[in-house]
Amino acid sequence: MLIGRLALGALFVYAAYTKLKPLGAMPWSTSSLRISLSMFAMEVDSYQLLPAWGVNLVAHLLPPFELCLGLWLVSGIALRFSSLVTSVLLAGFFAGLTRAYVLGQEISCGCFGPGEQIGPKRLALEGCFLALALAVTIGAFLVHHRKHAAQFTGATSPAGAR
Repeated sequence: MLIGRLALGALFVYAAYTKLKPLGAMPWSTSSLRISLSMFAMEVDSYQLLPAWGVNLVAHLLPPFELCLGLWLVSGIALRFSSLVTSVLLAGFFAGLTRAYVLGQEISCGCFGPGEQIGPKRLALEGCFLALALAVTIGAFLVHHRKHAAQFTGATSPAGAR
């Protein structure tokens, strides 16, 4: 679980970075950030799922959310919830990618910056990320359940009886 959550955390931090980083040799600035988010908005729009206001909302909120989620996973705090959010988010990404592929849309997935076309390899990779997230989520809930059960049974059993 530790390796899985660290891998997923790094994945989300990297995904956020690739969406936020300045294009070409531009320095980091408010202007370069706006340009990067506008480029990402075009990739979000290519899925043809959202109205214009939804495209802009997703394009401006998703990268910072991915960054926070990645850091949250790495921290290990409230792992049941961070892993559950990760699984839901990756399931949504996977559904969107699958829909685009089935419809024959030849678009960039927008996962790690511009230029990554949706195809069988991308779907397989995203499926592996989703499987890892589900495994971490299930593991986090099982560990929590076992700890809770151990505390409950330990508290109700007589001292010395084992």
